[in-house]
Amino acid sequence: MKMHVSTSTQVISVKPIVLSAPGRGEDLEVRVSAPATGSQLPIIIFSQGFGWSMDSYGPLVDYWAAHGFVVIQPTHLDSRTLNLPPDDPRTPLIWRFRVEDLKRILDQLDLIEASVPGLSGRLDRSRIAAAGHSWGGQTVSMLLGARVLDANGEPGEDMSDSRIKAGVLLSTTGLGGADLSPFAAEHFPFMNPSFSDMRTPTLVVAGDHDQSHLSTRGPDWFTDPYSLSPGRKSLLTLFGAEHILGGISGYNVAETTDENPERVALLQQLTWSYLRDALNLDESSWLAARKDLGESANPLGRIESK
Repeated sequence: MKMHVSTSTQVISVKPIVLSAPGRGEDLEVRVSAPATGSQLPIIIFSQGFGWSMDSYGPLVDYWAAHGFVVIQPTHLDSRTLNLPPDDPRTPLIWRFRVEDLKRILDQLDLIEASVPGLSGRLDRSRIAAAGHSWGGQTVSMLLGARVLDANGEPGEDMSDSRIKAGVLLSTTGLGGADLSPFAAEHFPFMNPSFSDMRTPTLVVAGDHDQSHLSTRGPDWFTDPYSLSPGRKSLLTLFGAEHILGGISGYNVAETTDENPERVALLQQLTWSYLRDALNLDESSWLAARKDLGESANPLGRIESK
């Protein structure tokens, strides 16, 4: 594919920035990666998959920051770097702590901005997106309007946040109930979403070889956030991709079962282009990227929108 992206710039990365988090058990640590130059910079808050940390997902974070976004990554309580024991009383509620982590970042942008040398006055707080992979996608979906159904099938608390203007959901799980494996149904009762109120513009990314042991369904399970939500949505289906989508969670990580640098490069460009369009920064690169993908002789995926 041709590249319709801006020239990359130097990136400044600062960690840890420590945010006070009463009731969490420990303070929230975040990492900020930002372009060294530029003003009116849009923001991406990124939520990691299970076990990862603020140091993960370099292939995406580095690219976004080098092309004009300020990327903020929390280390959630399930990170392997924190080693929370399974019997920790917070464990059943980590899914809620995760959502609160992202809201805490939004609430403390002043402190975050002041903690990064040279960043003061350069953020565009009217253009904030949230992105997440796997469990991080489930976390982000809550900010976009998804809700967790209770045991009676009733929607739980609305945890959406109007400060988030667009979303990217990567390998994000679908419906619960009968679609969950017995193991998932027993251990992860929060995996029972309703997407009927997820109205924020969102790009959903799914691999057509992503077969989860958490579901009785096939890879189409990961398309539910697109097909079952209202409003402006796009779905990127990546051909041959498994759960790590070619290697987005880090450079040379053992969990990548479908290593594919071309796929990662495509995902870098398409997520960047989509967010530029969804945040009303530039629609031409998204249109051009979609056109290029559709006209490719050997496409790595397909895009559909509604």
